Amino acid sequence: MKVSRQEAEENRARVVLKAGELFREYGFDGIGIADLMKAAGLTHGGFYGQFKSKVDLAAEATRQALALNITLWRETINRTRGKALKAIAGMYLSRPNLLVRAKGCTFASLCADASRQGEAVQSVFAEGIENHLRLLQEIVDGEGDEERRRKSIVVLSQMVGGLTLARAVGDAPLAAEILAALRDELETRH
Repeated sequence: MKVSRQEAEENRARVVLKAGELFREYGFDGIGIADLMKAAGLTHGGFYGQFKSKVDLAAEATRQALALNITLWRETINRTRGKALKAIAGMYLSRPNLLVRAKGCTFASLCADASRQGEAVQSVFAEGIENHLRLLQEIVDGEGDEERRRKSIVVLSQMVGGLTLARAVGDAPLAAEILAALRDELETRH
């Protein structure tokens, strides 16, 4: 049965969204095409009518997941003028973000995997990192653009690294300690 153009676009959007969640949950190589399509409510056979390869889907799903992350950061900043970095750190370095990988930070979930995915995925990560750095540059202290960019790189690296370390130990007292220490450090130093 042939689907309409609108249905095909809706199916594609559903696959991309679900793939973004499943890749963050299981890693790029932790889930296969058949399971991705099944989770999206579609058959495996429809995959190649929509995507050239799993890497193409990974790049598109990552771009969308990073865009969703940046939207959340922007909304948080807009709600908290004056204390934006504290709000971002509080939201990012939180227990929910620790526990819910599928809808959480794409960087903390997939950076290590991205290094093995090749240029298509790595370029999406580079673009996403630049977008997050630009956003952070708006809210960190510093004398001029160069210093704010450097501080933004440090802040993003601390947050992603801290969340990654906390996730590595699971929902344990050490994870909570890592997140709290970073929140406190970001609040007092930047």
